[in-house]
Amino acid sequence: MSSAAIPSSRPRIVYPDTDGLPMAENTLQFEWIVTIKGGLDHLFDSDPNVFVAGDLFWYPVEGHPEIRIAPDAMAAFGRPKGHRLSYMQWEEGNIPPQVVFEVLSPGNRVGEMIRKFEFYQQYGVEEYYLYDPDPQRLQLSGFMRQGGQLIEVPEMNGHQSPRLTIKFEMTDAGLRIIRPDGQPFLTYEEVARREEHERKRAEHEARRAEHEARRAETERQRAQAERQRADQASVQVEQLRQRLRQLGHDPTD
Repeated sequence: MSSAAIPSSRPRIVYPDTDGLPMAENTLQFEWIVTIKGGLDHLFDSDPNVFVAGDLFWYPVEGHPEIRIAPDAMAAFGRPKGHRLSYMQWEEGNIPPQVVFEVLSPGNRVGEMIRKFEFYQQYGVEEYYLYDPDPQRLQLSGFMRQGGQLIEVPEMNGHQSPRLTIKFEMTDAGLRIIRPDGQPFLTYEEVARREEHERKRAEHEARRAEHEARRAETERQRAQAERQRADQASVQVEQLRQRLRQLGHDPTD
């Protein structure tokens, strides 16, 4: 008697959420990654359908964990906010991140950057921005999708992102990213300083308001005392008139 063969189950495909490598190679690169990602978070804070991430694996093809990339920062429009171990495109309505950022470090190689560019071009990125914050280089490049290809933006200084509505400005000190309200993306330190300044200003305004309230109360009490003295004087005059009448005098004389 022969036994029926038991079909073997297919092995579960593992999509790693880390490659064991650090997010950044130096403090300057890390600062810019955090600044861009944080700026995008703030920009779309009130929009529940814009997902923003930094250094998160993006898997565009189901069943192929070897096809992956982790942009330094990315934004996916039409996808809800929330925590993810990775961005699996087939679980995201097959929507690729429309905008990606890469911040260069000395360890980046030409071949690596070419592979990243080809990846973004093949898998549907609409806008790709590449910034080198090294003070000796300070270079910003941008690419926009046209006719199925990522085409380099001829002039990035003053360029406005169609998706993000932010504007890029290059100065002697480096990149400035300007929000639609005219405010720049800030580093964590700049945000902390601004919050501390606003806290001190609010405390100063509160002390000033308290001082004004005390002064107004003092003025109110002084005016009330003056009215009471005036009322008391009127009563005394009237009492004197009545007394004079009782004594047979005309108080109008």
